[in-house]
Amino acid sequence: MEQEVTLLEMLEAREARASRQREILDSLGCPVVSFTMNIPGPVKNGPTIRRAFREGLLRLDAALETAGLSTLSREEIDRPTGCEALWAVRGSGRQIKELCAAIEDRDPLGRLFDLDVLDPERGGWSREDLGLSPRRCLVCGRVGKGCASRRLHTVEELRQRTGAILRDFFARQDRDALAGQAARALMYEVCTTPKPGLVDRANCGSHRDMDLFTFLDSTAALLPYWRQAVSIGQETAALLPEETFLRLREAGAEAERAMLQATRGVNTHKGMIFSMGCLLGASGRLWRPEGPCRDAARLLEECARMSAGAVEDAFSALTPETARTFGARLYLETGLRGIRGEVAGGFPSVLLTGLPTLRALLERGVSMERAGVSVLLALMARTVDTNLIARGGPEGQRWAAAQAAGLLAQGLLPALEAVEALDREMIRRNLSPGGCADLLAVTYFLHAVTDG
Repeated sequence: MEQEVTLLEMLEAREARASRQREILDSLGCPVVSFTMNIPGPVKNGPTIRRAFREGLLRLDAALETAGLSTLSREEIDRPTGCEALWAVRGSGRQIKELCAAIEDRDPLGRLFDLDVLDPERGGWSREDLGLSPRRCLVCGRVGKGCASRRLHTVEELRQRTGAILRDFFARQDRDALAGQAARALMYEVCTTPKPGLVDRANCGSHRDMDLFTFLDSTAALLPYWRQAVSIGQETAALLPEETFLRLREAGAEAERAMLQATRGVNTHKGMIFSMGCLLGASGRLWRPEGPCRDAARLLEECARMSAGAVEDAFSALTPETARTFGARLYLETGLRGIRGEVAGGFPSVLLTGLPTLRALLERGVSMERAGVSVLLALMARTVDTNLIARGGPEGQRWAAAQAAGLLAQGLLPALEAVEALDREMIRRNLSPGGCADLLAVTYFLHAVTDG
């Protein structure tokens, strides 16, 4: 619940801050940076404001470190009257003010920062002292003091503009971060070694048309799509989940063309375009300015809400005449739905097997790669992988699942020599659990972006 503060409370907070500033100046004898947020209206604090404040602190820290300036003391306050920080910095007051002014002018978010610099020798440094132009109005861009003194904009206009600045900045930042995590998950998956029958750092598995570098080329080519998928989710959050899915499907077709161009026609990540794209779209739908959704179950449920109707319609419309892919024919023959059914069901294999296995091993201090090997085996043992059926029939899939289960029966961390032996045998049999590899990548992504 947002807490409003009174003018008297703000005046008292300002006086307390000024008193503490004087104490630090007297005791340490060096410049003090006083950092507060420029937030109009009676609500001065909240999750998104705190997030912006932390961003400001990171920028200040980075600027001082780059300039070789050290801090002698740091104090931070988080109250309904706002977030405050007082940092005593060893250095020239003028230089520090120049750094702070650059932070304020860097982008729209910096317009919400008030970075005052107090010098024990001369008092406060102003922008005018540095020959800089005054800060501009949040709403119209004119010199801010003129607008403020004449009250040209209402408090509500200022609040709306502030909210837009916060939302736009963090929407872009989180979009890039989520896309980066998706790309990292794909690289983690292909680099995890050994992976029976799959491309890894040791060999090309049961594949003759691709290698590690083919996957890296594909991952790089898909990075714009990962950003776009999050953006589609953000833009359609107020619409029905099915609308988001339709937009993703259109964008995914373009992403597939980009992938094939980068790999010279090799299908490395078609399944990931569907599954990871849907997951990133769900992340966009559930995104808020205070941060991305960190609840794995909620994200996966949103994937189901987005895709279930379209997947059901697609399967219902299949006939022997229209079933042109192996997956479509397999569905008509056996009812198996493959990765589309996994996504439409909310990734049950990831939620019930992948994530719990990965996190249990990481909590024991096992490395990410070593844990990933066991996650893949657990998925192979408990998931019907249609890629295995495509290469080895139902018997091949059952054999691979039994082999994976047998390794895990020896312990959650079977000997790597035994996994490598299974890799050699699966290569000999031309088997590849590509569906489970996609689920491993989704597991890596969810572990990175959600709370344990």
